[in-house]
Amino acid sequence: MITDIVKIFIPSIFAFGFGIFMTPPLGDFLVRHKFWKKKSVVVTTDGREASITESLHKDEERRTPRMGGIIIWASALLTILLSWGGAQVDGAILQKLNFLSRNQTWLPVFTLIVGAVVGIWDDYWTVTERFDQKAGGLSFKKRILSVFTVAAIGAWWFYDKLEITSIHIPFAGDLNIGWLFIPFFIVVMLGTYSGGVIDGLDGLSGGVFGIIFSAYGTIAYLQNQIDLSAFCFVLVGALLAFLWFNIPPAKFFMSETGIMALTMTLSVVAFLTGQVVLLPLIAFPLVASSASSSLQLLSKKFRGKKIFLVAPLHHHFQAKGWPAHTVVMRYWIVGIICALLGLVIALLG
Repeated sequence: MITDIVKIFIPSIFAFGFGIFMTPPLGDFLVRHKFWKKKSVVVTTDGREASITESLHKDEERRTPRMGGIIIWASALLTILLSWGGAQVDGAILQKLNFLSRNQTWLPVFTLIVGAVVGIWDDYWTVTERFDQKAGGLSFKKRILSVFTVAAIGAWWFYDKLEITSIHIPFAGDLNIGWLFIPFFIVVMLGTYSGGVIDGLDGLSGGVFGIIFSAYGTIAYLQNQIDLSAFCFVLVGALLAFLWFNIPPAKFFMSETGIMALTMTLSVVAFLTGQVVLLPLIAFPLVASSASSSLQLLSKKFRGKKIFLVAPLHHHFQAKGWPAHTVVMRYWIVGIICALLGLVIALLG
């Protein structure tokens, strides 16, 4: 047990250290090359004028660089390489710290890398205002297509290679859904990615994702999936390093390279633990942000009026007069409560 705990938390500490030390040079690089969004949001997803959103987003005035998500996945990958490289050395202690394994962490590591690469491509085109001439970066359809492609590959791997065709329903047992597991997997990953709209306030996304991965890391540990648990807590350590520099006033934004990597990886982790049904609860802040945006669009289209002052939900509270740090802290509190409730259900169910 002690060995397992060491294997989980030592790499997490290394990830935090890597993130802290690499941030200053990366931050200087991003500022020097002016890697920030040159325009504020001026239109909503449905093409209407976004006057409130524009007043809340002043990226071109703050000149806050994007691509802060590099800190998260780069420090996590460096830790993974270190643990794997140490295992190649003839030393029992170093070998015990290696958590890279085919049955538990290959797939989430692959997803993390792919999400990071696609996301940083989008970020680069955004800050250079290329590709999509209206806003820069990849269009919404292209980003969704990218996530769909990764989800399809992941669904095939789970269904064909791992032969998983069922989902666990708390207090009811496993439900075999056969080939429907494939579209279900795809829908879950797309839905989780939609929660990426939470990356809108300083410190919000980093804290929320840290809470979520802590919960799933604990679930994996209780299931004796020690390698997967270590991977989750490595991401937590990396997120804490990112958060150190992202709390108000943020030195940079997480942006797509972090959001895409984390949301897609979270989906895979949820399926690997068999607790994907609890994902909407454990990741409730993501669900709330995504659902508020969807409801706002549907209401404006079919009712001709808005439900919220502005969407996503965290900006609604901000528009009502809540200070940004108040919104962030309360999101963290709600996130912790939901994560704890999800842990209890996972234990009892």
